[in-house]
Amino acid sequence: MIDLKEIEEAQKRIQGVVVKTPFTHAPLLSERVDAEIYLKKENLQLTGAFKLRGAYNKIASLSESEKQKGVIAASAGNHAQGVAYSAKIFNIPSIIVMPEATPLLKVQNTKSLGATVILHGENYDEAYAYAIKKAEIDGLTFIHPFADEKVMAGQGTIALEMLEACRELDYIVVSIGGGGLISGIASAVKSINPKIKVIGVVAAGAPAMYHSFKAHEAIDSVSVRTIADGIAVRDVTPKNLAYILELVDDVIEVDDEEIASAILFLLERQKLVVEGGGAAGVAAIMHKKFAFEKGSKIATVLSGGNIDVQMLSLIIEKGLIKAKRKMKFIITLTDKPGSLMRLTDLLNEINANIIQIDYDRTSTSLSYGDANVTLALETRGEEHQQMIRERLDKEGYNYKEELRV
Repeated sequence: MIDLKEIEEAQKRIQGVVVKTPFTHAPLLSERVDAEIYLKKENLQLTGAFKLRGAYNKIASLSESEKQKGVIAASAGNHAQGVAYSAKIFNIPSIIVMPEATPLLKVQNTKSLGATVILHGENYDEAYAYAIKKAEIDGLTFIHPFADEKVMAGQGTIALEMLEACRELDYIVVSIGGGGLISGIASAVKSINPKIKVIGVVAAGAPAMYHSFKAHEAIDSVSVRTIADGIAVRDVTPKNLAYILELVDDVIEVDDEEIASAILFLLERQKLVVEGGGAAGVAAIMHKKFAFEKGSKIATVLSGGNIDVQMLSLIIEKGLIKAKRKMKFIITLTDKPGSLMRLTDLLNEINANIIQIDYDRTSTSLSYGDANVTLALETRGEEHQQMIRERLDKEGYNYKEELRV
């Protein structure tokens, strides 16, 4: 357990640099799951994620000679920005090694903070190995994203802020990548109120910590694949596993579909942009992945908001399709004046809003004199979509439906 005094000292150290992010009740989510849900909005932190807390606490604790030599870190993005921002405050050089597939937004944001970015490896673990070697060769201080007591103490300040706002929580739900966030939070929580249950959440596509927790020994994954890139950690660090085994009450999994639905819910209903790792806790609550009593007070940390816009666009698109709010057809028409107008008039009669249309008369699959019209429609649910299909059938249209789930 990280000593509570260490976490309290970290809280003093980060004051004036790190934002005390909002901790608010979420009425819509609370109503949905019949419990009292609270959100700690670290997605609104200065660098868009909680990582600034641990990175700044660690760098602020370095000796002057260590600072002047510079720091290096390995990160999929959020720790990178935390280290780069902290190094900039102290006016010291920083190098960040990021996996080659890191979203462009995170690379650009890190560079904009003054860090030198090196892209290396297919995942975090390969970037980490390269950064460790470079730190040894160049005499740099490696700022570990999670297996460091100063970093964990910095992350633990989140718990102090949550418990200051609401002492009588029943559960705190925290996403797990490497385990630094939950180790710091659980250390503070169990020191202040050991009755509060701490639940860890991993992505099913990066299940190493889940399997390790259940087996009580480190079990690495062969590979990782998840939309929650911030918690896509392949290997388990024994130090963090020890903290989790000691302090965490349970570790559960959520899959990418559940994470995506949580991202979309937070965006549409809570007006919050949250990345995959940040939404994992909400996904666990929404889909009731752990048992809790009616009326329980449950807090979760929205650990980051640095989601790639292309990924967000894909999640929105798939979410609309699954909610039966969008459908897409390819309809074959006779290529003559009035054919398209007749089709659009029909769709107007049944209140199907056309949001995209494409007209193709040159495809080699078409008979001469025909054209394919591709239509994306905004709809009002399964009943409305079935009405559209029945009307097209009744009018004798030859069509193929896409995007149907």
